Amino acid sequence: MKIEKIETWLVERWLAVRVTTEDGTQGIGEGTFWSYAGSAEGVVTALASDLRGTEAGNIEHIWNAMYRKYSFRSAAITSALSAIDMALWDIKGKRYHAPVWDLLGGRVREKVRAIALLSGGATPDDFVKSALKAKKRGFTAGKMTPFPPNWSKLPYSELIRQNTAIVAAVREAVGWDFDIGIEVHRNMQPAEAEVFAQQIEKFLPYFYEDPIAPDSVMSMGDVASRIRLPLAIGERNTTIWEFREYCGLKGVAFLKPDIGMAGGITHVKKIAAIAESFHQRILPHNFLGPVTTMACIQLAAATPNWDVQELVLDEDSGRGDLVKKPIEYKDGFLTIPETPGIGLEFNTAAFSKRPYVVGAGDQSRRTDGSVALR
Repeated sequence: MKIEKIETWLVERWLAVRVTTEDGTQGIGEGTFWSYAGSAEGVVTALASDLRGTEAGNIEHIWNAMYRKYSFRSAAITSALSAIDMALWDIKGKRYHAPVWDLLGGRVREKVRAIALLSGGATPDDFVKSALKAKKRGFTAGKMTPFPPNWSKLPYSELIRQNTAIVAAVREAVGWDFDIGIEVHRNMQPAEAEVFAQQIEKFLPYFYEDPIAPDSVMSMGDVASRIRLPLAIGERNTTIWEFREYCGLKGVAFLKPDIGMAGGITHVKKIAAIAESFHQRILPHNFLGPVTTMACIQLAAATPNWDVQELVLDEDSGRGDLVKKPIEYKDGFLTIPETPGIGLEFNTAAFSKRPYVVGAGDQSRRTDGSVALR
């Protein structure tokens, strides 16, 4: 089955791609370089002429040919490849009448544990309400960024104190049968991240995510060696070569590839294998479209060291109309589909209702006017 047509849409904050073969079989994928999704769409457009007439089943060859065409490193490139890769796996599954997880080696689990992405607020009580709501809906884990809205303006001691108070309040409210992930969101300098980690050790966070900006593996390794919490890193990274370097750091317990930016199913499967050799687990970054969520579920079904799956429920995101059949969630777990391919189909009629809006990005500033994230 040769590739005949490639279509793209910019939807909300991501890139949607559909690949059609000569016999009419269609596969869908998403790219999650959300801040500059238009650039990822440009990469797909630039590669389309190379892809048309290519055998859709040669996924590994296609991935390498596209990535090595010019050998530039770019999240726009890997995001485009991710969306195309998912679509090709979707086509392959439909060709062989099998779900993608079956083509990847079969099931290693019966269902996929979900972790709720908790909302924040101005007070610890706002975080508590979000956590209790998630627990009531059956979640057994939640992830939060325990920072007040004015965090960038706070003096050092007050920042640590308020952040710690939020974690303490949530732990007291949800008890010890609910895992809490702490997302620092790159909001701290190394010394701040280390002290904050010390303050919340007693609350037993499930993981401590992105304590500093992902600019330097060496700097991240230095922070990792000084804290005693399981470190989760990698949502802004894109290739096996970057993740391999992270795997060698002391204290790294989880890798967080985003399947819509880290090379799709083909490449994230390799990242997971590298992590498995270090006894590390995969905790994928995931907060955008439904197809990336389903692609993660397909990999989770066939990957031994896959851990909890980040999830925003359709009823919370309002994105359920973007696909023809919703993803099934029940009592803290996601259902592994039996449908051939990825397991979803686009409802393109709904795309026009959700135009691409990237937002303002991070505008946090310190009291002197300087950029807070640095």
